[in-house]
Amino acid sequence: MEIMVILSQEHPELPSAELKSVLRSEGIEFSLVEDGRGYVLLDAPTSAWKILKGRLAYAHEICRVAGYSTTGEIQGTAEKIDWKSHIKGSFAVRIKKLRGEVDARELERDLGAIIKNKTGARVDLENPWTLVRPVLIDDRFILTLRLAEISKDHFNKARPHRRPFFYPGSMSPKLARCMVNLAGVRSSDRLLDPFCGTGGILIEAGLMGVRVMGADIDWRMVEGTRKNLQHYGITDFEVIRSDARDLRLEGGVDAIVTDPPYGISASTAGERSEKLYREFLNSAYSNLKEDGVICMAAPHYIDLEGLIDDRFTVREKYSMRMHRSLTRIIRVIETV
Repeated sequence: MEIMVILSQEHPELPSAELKSVLRSEGIEFSLVEDGRGYVLLDAPTSAWKILKGRLAYAHEICRVAGYSTTGEIQGTAEKIDWKSHIKGSFAVRIKKLRGEVDARELERDLGAIIKNKTGARVDLENPWTLVRPVLIDDRFILTLRLAEISKDHFNKARPHRRPFFYPGSMSPKLARCMVNLAGVRSSDRLLDPFCGTGGILIEAGLMGVRVMGADIDWRMVEGTRKNLQHYGITDFEVIRSDARDLRLEGGVDAIVTDPPYGISASTAGERSEKLYREFLNSAYSNLKEDGVICMAAPHYIDLEGLIDDRFTVREKYSMRMHRSLTRIIRVIETV
């Protein structure tokens, strides 16, 4: 089945990378049809959309493709589609404009009339059973039917200041979820955040059924993370007080996802921070299982590639500008 995932355009690369990482980690066989700005078209099993709906952070909608058309031929294309095989119950037509301009209201009425004539289905503009979703990209349409809309309610409700325990500087839940997905973990995996802070990364992983472990050198963060995890109903967790540089675990973990403290401003060349990162990487290597993955954020002024030895390789790297003086670099690092 051809699926169209309408992505967030908050970042030029992260949404598509997150999508592909989830597909790979869940063992879903797929072929990429088109990877565009704000969307991805792929050929994947029907069941894939349910998995994607529950995991993606930087995505808006998941749709099933019914046909392709130029803007000038869309009515003729719609006449040729077997809408009876697509429409279940009532329906509505709502055009999504990624790029380009058309008279959406008039075209929605025209397409609705064609579909109604072919199926006899009832039009329901308020709460349709089936939403027909023609997506405009420049001078063409991809005619789709929405399978799922990805709610942002969780990311709004889980903002750091709304948790039982809050501390300034916490990562947004959306980026935390994305980083967990980039690490490629599955529900049976064990994930560690050795700089857990208030537990934002652990919350997102735990809500996906991943077994989580956190550590922090500050007792306030340890107790606060426990409180936050319990608030979200996460029970399979362990949080301990430990220096990330000296942490030694039994059994190892499948992934480390973390946002280490920056510790020092760029004006001092990040000397102490670089020492922290180097020592953390040594500890991380000893705690990862074979083929383990690290997904970590770091400020732009840390030359992490200069700190990484031949035990690691940087597989992916994404820049995210936070404000005028700080760009956050997200790296996916594999053990060699």
